[in-house]
Amino acid sequence: RGRKSQSRVQGIGGASRVDLRHLSFQITLYELENFQGKKCELTKGSPNVTEEALEKVGLILVESGPWLGFERQAFCGERFVLEKGAYPRWDSWSSSRSSDSLMSARPLPIDSPDHEIHLFENAGLWAHGFQDRVASVKALSGTWVGYEYPGYPGHQYVFEKGEYWDWNEWDARQPQLQSLRRVRDQHQL
Repeated sequence: RGRKSQSRVQGIGGASRVDLRHLSFQITLYELENFQGKKCELTKGSPNVTEEALEKVGLILVESGPWLGFERQAFCGERFVLEKGAYPRWDSWSSSRSSDSLMSARPLPIDSPDHEIHLFENAGLWAHGFQDRVASVKALSGTWVGYEYPGYPGHQYVFEKGEYWDWNEWDARQPQLQSLRRVRDQHQL
């Protein structure tokens, strides 16, 4: 009685730094599935891929990355983490299955080969025990992608190094983050 409860935080990973200035990023977007139609190669972010001579994106080939794709122009809307490899149809890059468009993309640099993240049950980076909700996050190193549901389906939420004081800061509809993984960078494999 009268004693404050200890805050408990769920932490994952460990930390170190790496210089990313020399890394290259390349992604090729095809207008149609099966490598058909017009194509557009990007080595830097594009706030509007339709300005790059594409009407839509039907296939994605990440040659070096990772990249972060967005459902709408100007890096807005649902996010899609795109690691090295081919994404032959929209449902291969959209784990929520609610969006079939990719209108902007940017490189997703990884600040460290090691990853560490703390998950908090309450907003404001505060925890009392640990329940079934994640309302704030502190990404200490690396880059992470969280998913709305267990087993990696649902909306994707990207956590780059920094503090996310409230679940609205990662554009979640509710404090529901039920699976989490680190984003891998083939430069560091």
